[in-house]
Amino acid sequence: MQILFKNIKELIQVREKAEVFVSGEAMKTLPCIQNAYLLIKKGVIASFGPMTDCPEYEVDEIVDATGKMILPSWCDSHTHLVYAGNREGEFEDQINGLSYQEIAKRGGGILNSAKVLENTSLEDLYLQSKVRLEEVMHLGTGAIEIKSGYGLTPKSELKMLRTIKRLRKEYPIPIRATFLAAHAVPKAYENKKKLFLKTILEETLPVIQAENLASAVDVFCETGYFTPEDTAYVLKTAQAYGLKPKIHVNQFNAIGGVAIGVRYKALSVDHLELIHDEDLAVLKGSKTMPVALPGCSFFLGIPYTPARKILDAGLPLALASDYNPGSAPSGNMNFVVSTACVKMKMTPQEAINSATINGAFAMGVEQEVGSITVGKKANLILTKTIQSLTALPYSFGSNLIEKVYVNGKILNK
Repeated sequence: MQILFKNIKELIQVREKAEVFVSGEAMKTLPCIQNAYLLIKKGVIASFGPMTDCPEYEVDEIVDATGKMILPSWCDSHTHLVYAGNREGEFEDQINGLSYQEIAKRGGGILNSAKVLENTSLEDLYLQSKVRLEEVMHLGTGAIEIKSGYGLTPKSELKMLRTIKRLRKEYPIPIRATFLAAHAVPKAYENKKKLFLKTILEETLPVIQAENLASAVDVFCETGYFTPEDTAYVLKTAQAYGLKPKIHVNQFNAIGGVAIGVRYKALSVDHLELIHDEDLAVLKGSKTMPVALPGCSFFLGIPYTPARKILDAGLPLALASDYNPGSAPSGNMNFVVSTACVKMKMTPQEAINSATINGAFAMGVEQEVGSITVGKKANLILTKTIQSLTALPYSFGSNLIEKVYVNGKILNK
């Protein structure tokens, strides 16, 4: 199957193969071609350029994109999309003034989700999760990372990871699974955190390796949850099983987790609502991607990741949704990009770079997606007729997507 898009008003995020992420000042530049063509062959990008250079191709389909733009699909590198039930009751608690931490102390939060998940069958968990995955795909997400972490027991964690594996098998976008080994300490292990970590790792890691259930491991490094020492123990243990590190860090407190992430060559350090100069210093020169989750800040009413501070330090930044039932119950990356511009003062170019090429790098799929590059998957967003790419974050409440393509095929609703 060959498709030729012609008369594209603007072809956004065109990159050479060598460029896998962008940093600092370079994030203000978003390479585009005006009045462009794009050729898709067998689901991958085959050629592109200005319309004046468009050869006479024999193709199966021609799409006239006059007045419309094409960009790579969103790459959402941090989600908890596989979960059971919801936490709508806690939403009212939050409205009534309780903080995330206070809700957790009352038995809500992660422990609440874990209890519901324990009593949910593998099939029901899959059926709930596939609805969410299909929704975000239609919203333009063309690659996604999904974490476990709401199990808190070996049995339930493996249930989550097997659900993610089934999604990976049955849906055509790149899906990366992360074993969130240390999300919270269950009540059964209260005051026995080290035993919990030892048990969860010993009873799951061999199975994860044998069944190929995950490519990364994660820890919630935060006051009241897991210390930098706990984090190092988990990352080191999981690396022996081939899992790449990722960390939840600096959401409420900065306790040294960023340095642990860099030490273990983490793919990403995520949240960073609070970041100190020493964190920025340790990230410089590393290949660990800082990831901001503005949907979480919006929903919880907590500070936003200081994007300008990170970018002005010459560092890269990725944007992700943090889609989860408790602190970010939305996987809409269009909203994430808008919020980054409005609340984090990122330019549209910086935000789109963060949600495409840098997001792909943050989950290890930068060779497959994230830019308009020959040989990458044709996972694309075709916009409606718009005046400029700034319309995407500017019109935060409007759906400006006309069609989503996955491997060169229209994603049907």
